[in-house]
Amino acid sequence: MQWCGEVAVYHGGMTDQVPIRRALISVSDKTDLVPFARVLARRGVQIISTGGTAKVLAEAGIDVTTVADITGFPEIMDGRVKTLHPAVHGALLARRDHESHVQAMKEHGIEPIDLVCINLYPFAKTIRREGVTFEEAIENIDIGGPAMLRSAAKNHEFVTVITAPNQYDRVANELETHEGATTKQMRADLAAAAFSRTAEYDAMIAAWMNRRQVGTFPDQLRISFTKAMDLRYGENPHQQAALYRDPASYGPSIVNADLLHGKALSYNNVGDAAAALLLVREFSQPAAAVIKHANPCGAAVAGNVADAFLAAYEGDPLAAYGGIVAFNQSVDEAAARRIVEGSKFFEVIIAPSYEPAARELIAQRWANVRLLAVGDHVPTTDRKIEMRSIPGGLLVQDQDRRKAQPETWQHAAGPAPTPELLADAAVVWIIAKHLKSNAIAVGGQRRLYGAGAGQMDRLASCRLAVEKAGGRAKGAIAASDAFFPFPDGPQILIDAGVKCIVHPGGSKRDQDTLEVCSRHGVTCLLTGVRHFRH
Repeated sequence: MQWCGEVAVYHGGMTDQVPIRRALISVSDKTDLVPFARVLARRGVQIISTGGTAKVLAEAGIDVTTVADITGFPEIMDGRVKTLHPAVHGALLARRDHESHVQAMKEHGIEPIDLVCINLYPFAKTIRREGVTFEEAIENIDIGGPAMLRSAAKNHEFVTVITAPNQYDRVANELETHEGATTKQMRADLAAAAFSRTAEYDAMIAAWMNRRQVGTFPDQLRISFTKAMDLRYGENPHQQAALYRDPASYGPSIVNADLLHGKALSYNNVGDAAAALLLVREFSQPAAAVIKHANPCGAAVAGNVADAFLAAYEGDPLAAYGGIVAFNQSVDEAAARRIVEGSKFFEVIIAPSYEPAARELIAQRWANVRLLAVGDHVPTTDRKIEMRSIPGGLLVQDQDRRKAQPETWQHAAGPAPTPELLADAAVVWIIAKHLKSNAIAVGGQRRLYGAGAGQMDRLASCRLAVEKAGGRAKGAIAASDAFFPFPDGPQILIDAGVKCIVHPGGSKRDQDTLEVCSRHGVTCLLTGVRHFRH
């Protein structure tokens, strides 16, 4: 290696270690910025910076050279243009082992930059702010930052690129170990992280802009998820698994939840917990649900969460053992006492929050139960579409966000429903929506009595639902996620004592079902909406 002014020329291939002599730092997240900059300054590294970052460093007593001093051009257009200049990108992209590149730098007065430390404008934080305008969001789309990260990452043979504060310690330790230089392996690792970061950033912006468009399904579906954690294994011990976070989604969710107590979540825990949270968030009144294998085995609405839990648990205590419980309101001490009493056992409990006494009671009862706080009072923003991987591709559809609207239901047979019956029927219909098809829910008094789900035929689901409901089926309401193709399913429900049947209608043989209901004095309500869940 021989030196040509400030440019290190590498003959015969790249050396493993590259010394850091000049660094460009421009960060929005200033966590641990000053200590890291001091590490560089103590080693005699020239620090170049912009705007707010330069101000913070100068106030900390660290010598800073502004980008305008390097480019000879001021920041313009409200800061939209400041680093998009050959004096910056030439300094990042030049190959130090190519004589022509070195000569071009000398000819144009460009000095190499050996380290770039950039984290991008807080676009995600901006769009999550309530009341944010379109113009505010647009101005928080970083242009120069991703460009510099990509330039540095592309030329990582000679440039070290940092994209997050959690990388500072690794770089500082490397500089200490190698007397102010970085190694090829670390530069490659950091470059990969930089490209991942810019891809994630662009995908987040694209997702936000796509949500503003009328068309739901773009020709090119570009998604980027960030790994939240590795899981112990997948659905079965021989399968590996991980949980990824959608940067376009925020608000109450299992992925964004705080684990307050217990061991780490498993793959199945996450899936079941997500299903439980989705169900209870359908209700505005205090609600609870007990989920087993992604299906509600108990669900109820009541005047408070303690009563809602008890009613949900009593839906199917046998199936509830080892299940997952979710609430749509904070868990108080009264609810916690009901949760922990007796021989119950739950894997996960989910709620917006927990009163301190409630949290302590549950933690004392079970050492490993996962207590998840998902938060509340935050608008939930997520993709309007849901995705499912299949071999060779991806299935994409609108999320099923259709709410129960009993005031629009058609009274097709039997006695006219009272307002109280309609309110109960709406609860049972919502629960049926969250069962796997073919789905039948039998319930009443704002709760589930028994369910049949995931069967290959609707008759089997009817039999299972009334078997689970037992004597409670007498005078109950039955909801079906799809129409009855024949009257034999309704007949099973009626024989068990069901007095109201709710289903979408639309079968060629609807009249046969209506005649059976009329003959037995059973109210039949047609919703006109199907809720298959596969």
